[in-house]
Amino acid sequence: MENFIASNPTTVHFGKGVVSDLGKVSKEIGKKALMMYGSGSVLKNGSYDQTKEQLLLNNIEIVEYNGIKSNPIVENVIEAANLGIKNDVDFIVAIGGGSVIDSAKITSIAIADSVDPWLIMKNRHKPVNAIPLIAVLTLAATGTEMNPVAVLQNHETGEKIGFGNPLMFPRHSFLDPEFTTSVPASYTAYGIVDLIAHSLEAFFGSGDATLSDRFVESIIKEAFEYGPELMANLNDYELRAKIMWAATNALNGLTVYGRKSGDWGVHSIGHVLSLLYDTPHGASLSIVYPAWLKYMKTRIPERIEKLGEHLYGIKDIDKTILQLENFFSKLGSPTRLSDINIDSGKRDAILQQLHKNKASGQAQLLDNESREKILALMF
Repeated sequence: MENFIASNPTTVHFGKGVVSDLGKVSKEIGKKALMMYGSGSVLKNGSYDQTKEQLLLNNIEIVEYNGIKSNPIVENVIEAANLGIKNDVDFIVAIGGGSVIDSAKITSIAIADSVDPWLIMKNRHKPVNAIPLIAVLTLAATGTEMNPVAVLQNHETGEKIGFGNPLMFPRHSFLDPEFTTSVPASYTAYGIVDLIAHSLEAFFGSGDATLSDRFVESIIKEAFEYGPELMANLNDYELRAKIMWAATNALNGLTVYGRKSGDWGVHSIGHVLSLLYDTPHGASLSIVYPAWLKYMKTRIPERIEKLGEHLYGIKDIDKTILQLENFFSKLGSPTRLSDINIDSGKRDAILQQLHKNKASGQAQLLDNESREKILALMF
């Protein structure tokens, strides 16, 4: 078991109506907020209206930036940061899912340090400050509401990459499951896949951490039990709450304490699909994970066998992979590139981008041959 420091400074407000405390919290942070959100769903689920009402009731001046894409792009962050600098905002309120909150995290540093956001992403600028961030979550998936990591893509450079810094922990995150009841079936499924994938990335990381393994098992079993029920009852508050909390815990540090790192190779490959074809993040993961496991079964058989024991009480590696793949399919998430209308004619383009971006894991390194074999298993 590796040495580690366990620290999470984000205060989570969880449950029905918790946004009623947002104004009071905001007033303690600043007087002018940059409110960031996407292109429409927040206007339908009540999160925008309730958040804005709280800010106005507490005499918080608001500057708005909207239109953030579901696969977040650096151009949005540049525009938001410039708007924030121009209006001298004190803090950010991000209303949305992972894309909005990730964008807001980088924006918080870009405003404080007056720096190009892509320099932050490429580790060419060492962050010094960040203005405070409040998150209002509307999609259970990424766990970004309780961690210091963000992912952005840049079509000009052909990259979708992640960056993490303790300055990017949200100060407060408001998680009201009611705000997720309007999420359509497809993105509900992708969110369930995402939380499972995050747990698996930790499980297949390096280092022996048995308690963290058990946390992974519990989080995934929560998704196994309540995910299908939620897909059949999309308006059920209790089911939304269970999946929302599972997604938060899948990537708030709980599953990696005692390890050297997670792996993140599946995410690295999936990011290329999102970059090239605007594939929803969770959909990319349900396609890549079965293929990655099939390739890895001769490299790390003991670890995949252990996963089968934890999740299904079996030691049969092939059955473990098949059961996971079938679960993704039953949710309605794709498990083959053909499911999202990508045929073998796109193989060379995908492979070229995978090699260019050097898609790889941190524990299970991938070379050109590995990437080619995993891609072949995705068709």
